[in-house]
Amino acid sequence: MSSTGGTRRLLDPRLRILIENNVKKNHRSFIVLVGDRSRDRIPGLYYLLSHARDKLNSRRSVLWCYKKDLGFSSHRKKREQKAKQNQKLGKPNDDEFDLFINSADVRYTYYKETEKILGQTFEMCILQDFEAITPNLLARTIETVEGGGLVILMLKTMNSLKQLYSMTMDVHSRYRSTTGGSVVARFNERFILSLASCSDCLILDDELNVLPISRGKDIVPLDEDEMESAEGRTVEKELNDLKSSVEDKLSSDLVKLTKTVDQAQALLTFISTLQEKTLTSTVTLTAARGRGKSAALGLAVASAIAHGYSNIFITSPSPENLKTFWAFVGDGLKALGYVINVDYDAMESVSPEVGKGVIVRVNVWKTHRQTIQWIQPQDAHVLGQAELVIIDEAAAIPLPLVKNLLGPYLVFMASTINGYEGTGRSLSLKLVQQLRENTRPTISKAPAADESAALTSLSGTHSKKGGGALSGVASKARTLKEIQLHVPIRYSSGDQVEKWLNGLLCLDASSLPRSTIYSGSPKDCQLFSVSRDTLFSYHPASELFLQRMIALYVASHYKNQPNDLQLMSDAPQHRLFVLLPPIADDENVLPDPIAVVQVVMEGLISKEAILDSLSRGLRAGGDMIPWLVSQQFQENKFAQLSGARVIRIAVHPDYTRMGFGARTLEALNAFYSGEYLNLDEVPQSNPSVSFEKAAKVSKNANLYEESLGLRDVTTMPPLLQRLTEIQPPSLDYLGVSYGLTPSLLKFWKRAGYIPLYVRQTPSDLTGEFTCVMLRGIGTGEGPGKSPYVDWLTEFAKDFRARFISLLSYRFREFGSVLGLQVLEAANGGTRDPDGHELESKELAVLISSFDIKRLESYANNMLDYHVILDLLPTLAGLYFKRRLIAPKSESDATADGSARERTVKLSSLQRAMLLAMGLQRKTIEEAGEELSLQPNQVLAEFAKIIKKMCAVLQLIQRVAVVSDMPQIGKLSVDDVGPDGQLERMDEELEEAAKEVRRDLRAQYAADEEMADGPVVNNDKKARQREFINSLDLSQYAIGDSIDLSSAQSQVSKLTQGTNGTNLSSIISVKSNAAPIKRKAQAMEEEATDKNKKTRRGGGKKIKK
Repeated sequence: MSSTGGTRRLLDPRLRILIENNVKKNHRSFIVLVGDRSRDRIPGLYYLLSHARDKLNSRRSVLWCYKKDLGFSSHRKKREQKAKQNQKLGKPNDDEFDLFINSADVRYTYYKETEKILGQTFEMCILQDFEAITPNLLARTIETVEGGGLVILMLKTMNSLKQLYSMTMDVHSRYRSTTGGSVVARFNERFILSLASCSDCLILDDELNVLPISRGKDIVPLDEDEMESAEGRTVEKELNDLKSSVEDKLSSDLVKLTKTVDQAQALLTFISTLQEKTLTSTVTLTAARGRGKSAALGLAVASAIAHGYSNIFITSPSPENLKTFWAFVGDGLKALGYVINVDYDAMESVSPEVGKGVIVRVNVWKTHRQTIQWIQPQDAHVLGQAELVIIDEAAAIPLPLVKNLLGPYLVFMASTINGYEGTGRSLSLKLVQQLRENTRPTISKAPAADESAALTSLSGTHSKKGGGALSGVASKARTLKEIQLHVPIRYSSGDQVEKWLNGLLCLDASSLPRSTIYSGSPKDCQLFSVSRDTLFSYHPASELFLQRMIALYVASHYKNQPNDLQLMSDAPQHRLFVLLPPIADDENVLPDPIAVVQVVMEGLISKEAILDSLSRGLRAGGDMIPWLVSQQFQENKFAQLSGARVIRIAVHPDYTRMGFGARTLEALNAFYSGEYLNLDEVPQSNPSVSFEKAAKVSKNANLYEESLGLRDVTTMPPLLQRLTEIQPPSLDYLGVSYGLTPSLLKFWKRAGYIPLYVRQTPSDLTGEFTCVMLRGIGTGEGPGKSPYVDWLTEFAKDFRARFISLLSYRFREFGSVLGLQVLEAANGGTRDPDGHELESKELAVLISSFDIKRLESYANNMLDYHVILDLLPTLAGLYFKRRLIAPKSESDATADGSARERTVKLSSLQRAMLLAMGLQRKTIEEAGEELSLQPNQVLAEFAKIIKKMCAVLQLIQRVAVVSDMPQIGKLSVDDVGPDGQLERMDEELEEAAKEVRRDLRAQYAADEEMADGPVVNNDKKARQREFINSLDLSQYAIGDSIDLSSAQSQVSKLTQGTNGTNLSSIISVKSNAAPIKRKAQAMEEEATDKNKKTRRGGGKKIKK
């Protein structure tokens, strides 16, 4: 019976039968209430649940989740004060809702704080404010309800449930961008239709009347014979047999507290690891929710206390997540004979930040002092004396923090891996895989476990540089044991609410079906566009295809969470594509996707919005790459371009590393380049009905008469559409953002993508650095072949220079090989570096002549490497900026003189070594450890690097000397020595002597003409010719042992001092030839005197 305004009405019997049946089966019931007065129906449902459990007098735990406003006061004292006031005024206090609040143990929590309820169990869960609910919140809250419990969802008054199809959810604000596009609530349609298919769900109005969508459900009472199935009796017998087979009393006392065979085997594995006492073991316990992970950890800690472990630490996202753990620690200690307040006590927190009344420490003193201490996940530095560390709900802790918690002690780790927390797959795919690689084969002393426990001991080799996962771990290799729990404990197997939730959120998609093997070439596969209107229509064929797509995501991508499903369905700018093997047109079988790619359209932002955001240092939501590039490069035109960002690309595990991923990206680029478009195949009319029209509510809609169901298949667009039938949007680039790893960088580099940004802080979730890469669309000679465009080249150059400078800061954490891969990928976006050669003037500023002498001496094994260590950053910067290029010389005239050919040639090992020591400023030992080389091997390669670089620097100097000495004649590089000194001086001086002869002949000829006028006697010419021929040129002779050092020094000083301008060509040379009296000088003086006398005697007198 139900009461409304003092009148009592008969309830639909199916509601009572549903709750009673599920209490008997230990399953959960799901009730949806539609109407503004839904809150008033909560007490009646609570009392139905209490009556079914035969515990009318007990206080039941209730979880009430809401957005902001609860709608009533949850303060108990205020409610009591109001009741007293009503009593004084003579008003009755028979409000059912007040009685419910006072009699139940209600836990109120905001949706944004639901992380605190992980690991806890409630008998009833109430969800209000439907617009604030997300898939993550659904999974997190519903799974806290135990078997026989009740899940209640409250909706507001509406004329039709179709109004939910167009309801604006709070999360939709994140999907909008400046380019517009309406959000379509496809997920809500699928959610409502899925509720109709859940056999343990009833949709009622606020008068508890069953609505038409649930009216067809036939719910009848269970027979007593159905209560205990043969399977249940078999499982119970196996558990009893296992409990009785344990001979050790300590283990036996604890195993008796377990509920399933899985849990008992997991506990025995924990106990056997504790008995080994090697402190080098890691045990991972993974399972879905409600399988008893926290209980098994609590019993294992009780066993550790009995085995004498003194320093035990437990960590979790919040201490409130450990209620189940602490409860089973107490149960385990009690089973082992420990008495609270006599042998141990529990300390509760008094800090409001941690949570008042929450247990954070247990002290045991029965045999000696032992402690069980809770710590925050970021407090790994306090584990110096730890002997056992427990990590509960590891999937909800960021991966870098989990890695830091591993060390030289026993580690027990429990985690939910089916995507509820978002990092579950990250844990299973990354951390556990790394642990496998860092373990060695061992002979396990644990008792043999059933296949359901999946106990394995895997092998590998320990590495000191395990990416942080095993930082601080002793050099001993560790043993890894993996346990999985499959049988639920919180509720019985076959729970329909769990089945519904797993189907709605694709949580069981990790069990990837075996695909039909395709053995053909990736080039024969075709890329198809997926219609989201059809994919999320809840049609059986669409559901099957959706499950297969999500299965590829789960198997290939580690960042999966239920919220991704709503993003994929509702976001307006997202597009889905699948790569399928060749299929015939008349084939009716739904093909298995080989690869799935999800992209989002970005860009086309107005110039005003860009300038406004850049001026204020802000950025709008969405359009990640346009805003990021605009901020990083302060370029406002880039955001006006149109692009597409690849969010995810997942390849079936059977086809990885076979070229199918590259084929998917190639086809995607070809599609957006317009290569696939065939106007003859584009349909002229579209007979399908859009989701917006199908979701429109008629004016005469009635909640009690409507019939919701699947949309007509003929009105829906085709699920898969060929790209030749679609007009592609006009794009300028394709981009991607991902967590930087060597394998992913190699994949995107091969696809023609160029890095433009690497975030300087690692992700809190995975510890990886975000990398953004771009490629152009449809540029180059071939259609869609070249990723280079002018603006991309300039961005790549700027990124390369910034990345080189940042390698000695936070990017010092990168391995040298990874840093080298990033630089090579950035160089792929720049053209040949002709015209950017290092000039001698710039070289003189960066490296002095003394520095070059040091480099030359080190290259000749005359100095220690510490002497030139200060020059490494400069040399490495010049090399990786591709400035260290040998200059052109006359000998290169007939050869290929491109800058790329004249660049210093270093091997891959030498480049990695130069980057590590020069740019990252790592020591010889650090570089050798990264490259698996001994220090002497590193020094040997290092000397080769310096020798090659020194040769280029010397050549640059030699060419500079040639170009700066034009008066000495035409010189070539071959005429200059390694230190800038001139060679073949004899030939040059001989040429100078010939010039002197010519000058003297011309000078004396001019003197004679001036003295004698235009007529010149033959005897005078004969005397002049005799005078010239009699000149002694031995003064210009230079012996073999001559000292040229002073002359060379003079040339160098003049060259450096004047930069080659107004340079005197006169040099001083010391000679061992004896000085002689020059006959020519005497003859010249004699002839001059005669001419003077002749002019005095024969000349006319001139009057002044």
